[in-house]
Amino acid sequence: MNNFNRFTLVILYLFFFSFAFSQEFSLPKLNYGYNDLEPYIDGKTMEIHYSKHHKTYVDNLNKAVSDNNLKGISLEELMFNVSNYGTAIRNNGGGHYNHTLFWSILTPGSTGKPDGKLAEMINSEFGSFENFKKTMNEAATSRFGSGWAWLILTKNNKLVITSTPNQDNPLMDISEVRGIPLLGIDVWEHAYYLKYQNKRADYLEAVWNVINWKEVEKNLNNAINSNILKKL
Repeated sequence: MNNFNRFTLVILYLFFFSFAFSQEFSLPKLNYGYNDLEPYIDGKTMEIHYSKHHKTYVDNLNKAVSDNNLKGISLEELMFNVSNYGTAIRNNGGGHYNHTLFWSILTPGSTGKPDGKLAEMINSEFGSFENFKKTMNEAATSRFGSGWAWLILTKNNKLVITSTPNQDNPLMDISEVRGIPLLGIDVWEHAYYLKYQNKRADYLEAVWNVINWKEVEKNLNNAINSNILKKL
């Protein structure tokens, strides 16, 4: 290899290294393959949802963070004080936060229902697991247009079901009901339209078959001990 080619390779390496390093946020790694959630969520939807929609939020968020000199601020902090940062951070930061949570609470090996402290709190707050599911589905189906349904922990250590429009979430300081999200269900049409078309209710019935209750329980334990909870 001549000196010119070596020099070119070094320049390319430095360019790509510096570009990668400059990216504040990135797509999270999935713990399953695109097809692993079938038949409940089809592989094509998963691929497009993750590699196109979520990636776009990440790319736009990194641009907004760079444009507004917000590097070094965590995603949770951006959400917590989102009213200070403008629409691009709100929409794309919300899109990144919401989808990162969503992927983490899905699994092909769902236990079907929670146990432990999470189950106790659900039964105490909603009467039963079935009533909890019904209330979550009602929150999701009644959300007009695009948005999310949430199970959150409030500052009073209470479990509450709520919903938000677009890519908003209950951690944001603009949310009507605030709390730390434990479980979020995406009801944007791109989350289900290829398989379920306009039948959001069918998608909502199916998604319960792939909920990772161990991860939701971990979210609960982390939320209980979170400093953010005290600031809400």
